[in-house]
Amino acid sequence: MNYIWYFLIVVSIIFGAINGTLNEVANSIFTGTQLAVKIILTLLGIMTFWLGIMKIAEKSGIVEFLSKLLSPAARFIFPELPKDSPIIGDIAMNFSANALGLANAATPIGIKAMEGLQELNKNKDSATNSMCTLLAMNTAGFQLIPASVIAILAANGCKNPTEIIIPTLIVTFTAFVASIIIANIFGKIFPPQTKCEVKNGD
Repeated sequence: MNYIWYFLIVVSIIFGAINGTLNEVANSIFTGTQLAVKIILTLLGIMTFWLGIMKIAEKSGIVEFLSKLLSPAARFIFPELPKDSPIIGDIAMNFSANALGLANAATPIGIKAMEGLQELNKNKDSATNSMCTLLAMNTAGFQLIPASVIAILAANGCKNPTEIIIPTLIVTFTAFVASIIIANIFGKIFPPQTKCEVKNGD
């Protein structure tokens, strides 16, 4: 990726020199870096705020309550898991964090859930249906409050950045449901591979 960016920068400078627009290229570089810093600072403020809210919710037991509330749905989506498995709670917490638009907070919880699923996996070289479903859910990224998107829109001068909430809710919900359905369909068509014993001389 670094080579690609280096190539694009060099080509831009060369074409700017050939066309006599080198000043415009230089100005674009400076304005682009200023805008990048502005967006980063805005994202930092928004993410800090929501991560703080998430921490408060975790300490006050709201996240645990949401996890218990979502546990029946998690058990329905992941029927392969044992009924009282703690992984169900991790999956519910991962979903809750994603729904609040806290992708950074959801990542470590999602990794923990995936590690738990791997421990239950009998064939370590092949992903289970539950692992594929969890990955599909995280890729779809259902969001009630798209905090990161709102921050980017606000940093770029959008007058009403929160108007993205309803469209995002519709799109991510559709993608979320479709990802679960498709993961289950493909899980039945292509079941997890099982290890084959290789005999001597074969």
